[in-house]
Amino acid sequence: MKTTIKHLGRWGQRLAGAAVAGAAMLATHAAWAQVKDLPGGPAVNQVNLHPPVTRIAAEQMWLHNFVMIICVLIFVAVFGVMFYSVFKHRKSRGAKAANFHESVAVEVAWTVAPFVIVILMALPATKVVVAMKDTTNADLTIKATGYQWKWGYDYLKGEGEGLAFLSTLDTAQREASNSGNPQPVDDYLLKVDNPLVVPVDKKVRVITTANDVIHAFMVPAFGVKQDAIPGFVRDTWFRAEKVGDYYGQCAELCGKEHAYMPIHVKVLSQEDYSKWVETKRKEAAAAADDPNKEWKLEELIARGEKVYAANCAACHKPDGTGAGPIKALVGSPKVLADDHNVQIQVLLNGQNNGAMPAWKQLSDTELAAVATYTKNAWTNKTGQIVQPKEVLAARGK
Repeated sequence: MKTTIKHLGRWGQRLAGAAVAGAAMLATHAAWAQVKDLPGGPAVNQVNLHPPVTRIAAEQMWLHNFVMIICVLIFVAVFGVMFYSVFKHRKSRGAKAANFHESVAVEVAWTVAPFVIVILMALPATKVVVAMKDTTNADLTIKATGYQWKWGYDYLKGEGEGLAFLSTLDTAQREASNSGNPQPVDDYLLKVDNPLVVPVDKKVRVITTANDVIHAFMVPAFGVKQDAIPGFVRDTWFRAEKVGDYYGQCAELCGKEHAYMPIHVKVLSQEDYSKWVETKRKEAAAAADDPNKEWKLEELIARGEKVYAANCAACHKPDGTGAGPIKALVGSPKVLADDHNVQIQVLLNGQNNGAMPAWKQLSDTELAAVATYTKNAWTNKTGQIVQPKEVLAARGK
């Protein structure tokens, strides 16, 4: 009797545990059910292509539907004939198999019919593919460089020429993902600090390359997907016909942070785009630092904290303790070393076969600032100052 009660107690505990787990799952499902379609991005329970905002994307959707209709018709025709034949000529109805070797008419029919179908699909598809590859006469040319794990944008030609910046996943969203219990938001893992900004109704050529591994620049609403390969330059283009925010992601498995490499394109009116360019130029001019300038410790720490939050905190964590294979910066011998060049070389060239990426794309002042910050943040109270001229000298070695 005691054993029976004991087992009942165990089953009761299991049932109670299952009930709690089920309630938690229902609560999580209810919470995420609040998420709505993201305009320009993914939709809840989406089964079709993104609503197109470029002519190329609209043509791609038309091709998709056109080929789908052909496939459905072929499916219905082939299986219809097959099932009709099986039903009509079954043995229970007294049907007897015919004895024949070949039919010239049938051979010609099943050769000509697929050929005609393929031509019908190939002609409009070829027209669209040729248009996709025509990057001539662009109003604006932008280079998109893939880094582990963010995008760098350089405006090479057209209004905004000379502007350059990095686009990184929003730190708050990364921290929410790391927590294992992110709050339901429409733009989850798609929010960035600096979106790519372009004018509406202008042809934008995007040149893609990569700094480390293969990435892929993809914005579904534009009908754009182009690989970014280290050592190679490839290009694509789009002409957005509607003002708004449009989202994409790196579409190539590029490492453990692959899920944290979103693309956000903001399409503005021509007037607003010109204002944005003017604002960015002023910001760039204000941020243009003389590498020979001598900075104070407090100034470098304040600036380094911002650089760290935007570029380093995602992997090393805001408190510098690291996680898993990511080494902690707190108490790190390379961070605490009196020889500043030890840490500077890691920042410039990376280490561990790319697990720690190179950060040459940051300016001398930014690298000096983040080095100074890590040497003095948390419990790393070294009092050391890394000046930009030290980074400048290290680049030339």
